Amino acid sequence: MGRRRLAPFSGRMRNLLAGAAATVVPGLACRTRAPLPGVHHNAPMSKPSQWIVGINAVASALEHDAEHVREVLLEAGGKNPRIIEIEQQARRKEIDVRRVAQQALDGVAGGVRHQGAAARYAAAKTWDEHELPALIEAAEGKALLLVLDGVQDPHNLGACLRSAAAAGATAVVIPKDKAVQVNATVRKTSAGAADTLPIFSVTNLSRTLRDLQKAGVWIYGLAGEADASLYAIDLKGNVALVMGSEGEGLRRLTRDNCDALVKIPMPGGFESLNVSVASGVALFEAVRQRQS
Repeated sequence: MGRRRLAPFSGRMRNLLAGAAATVVPGLACRTRAPLPGVHHNAPMSKPSQWIVGINAVASALEHDAEHVREVLLEAGGKNPRIIEIEQQARRKEIDVRRVAQQALDGVAGGVRHQGAAARYAAAKTWDEHELPALIEAAEGKALLLVLDGVQDPHNLGACLRSAAAAGATAVVIPKDKAVQVNATVRKTSAGAADTLPIFSVTNLSRTLRDLQKAGVWIYGLAGEADASLYAIDLKGNVALVMGSEGEGLRRLTRDNCDALVKIPMPGGFESLNVSVASGVALFEAVRQRQS
C-alpha cells in the first residue's frame, strides 16, 4: 500500500516553532581533555573519556549514571558540605576519589567554573546512521523518533534531548551540517540525556527520512500553518516527529519528505512555540495515545 499525504504542502513555511532559547536545567558539563599531569589514572579505558565539572554536574552524574563515572577529583581542603556529600556518595559506589590542588582542577576544567569538583566520565556511544533500522525493528512497531531539522541553539537541543529521553523516545536524529552538535552545553542542558539516548547525526536528512519511511515509519512535520491538528493524528505506531529550526522552521526538502504536516493548536493566539517546548508537547501526545 502506497503512502498518502494527509495534508497538502503549500507556500513558504512561516512561524514554525520559533522562540527564545530554552531555560538551562541542571545536568552534565563535559570537556574532552588530555591526561592531567600529576593525576593518576588506574587503568586504560576501552572508551574515550571526558571531564565533567561543577558540583551539580558531578552530583548528577553520580546519582543518575554512576556506572560511567571513572573517578572524581575534589579540591584538597574543600569544606563545602556538597563537596563532602559528593565524596561520600562516590566512595559508597566504589568510585575512586582524589583530593587535588586547585591548579589541577583548573587544568581539567579548561576555563569552565569547576567549583572544586570534577569527574572523569566515559564518553557516550557514537551511533552510526546504519544502526537506526535495527533500533526501529527492535521497537516492535512502536518506535518513536524525534527529528530536529537544523536546531541552532545548544540549550534548545539539550532541552529537546531531555524531553525525548523522558518520553522514552527510540532515538533522536539531527543533521551534521547547519545544526548544533552535541557539545558541553548540550550535555549540561540535557541533564544526562545526551549520554544515554541514541543520537544519530546524519549526512543527508532527506535521505534518512526516506529510509525511515521504507522501514515503516510515518513522518509528521510540525508546522504552524498546517491544517491538521497533532491531536487528530494516530501516533501509536512507528512515528517520527520532525521539528524545524528556531527561525526558519522546516526546510523545503524536509517538508517534502514528510507524510503530513500537523500543527499544535494554540487557542491563546500565539503563532509559535519554542522548539524544545513544541517537542515536549508532541512527544508526550504520542505517549498519551500509547497509554490509552
